[in-house]
Amino acid sequence: MDQAITDKALSVRELAKKLNIEIVFLPAYSPNLNPIERLWKFFKKKVLYNQYYEKFKDFKLICASFFRGIRKYELELATLITDNFSAVGT
Repeated sequence: MDQAITDKALSVRELAKKLNIEIVFLPAYSPNLNPIERLWKFFKKKVLYNQYYEKFKDFKLICASFFRGIRKYELELATLITDNFSAVGT
């Protein structure tokens, strides 16, 4: 988890304990360790970079289209969204 205040709430910790879930917090300022951040970066590269959407509805359609067709990026995403991390500077 990314150490947001909601992640540290007593109710979250109690529910995690009840469900036998171990909460592991990521170091501060480490978005590269959070797989969803990698997906968002990929999404922005494919949908936003060098693009202009005059109307918000066009932007929404492109976003929905990206996620509906996400399987076509499966090989690219498999290399980005992984838990195979290396320690640096330890």
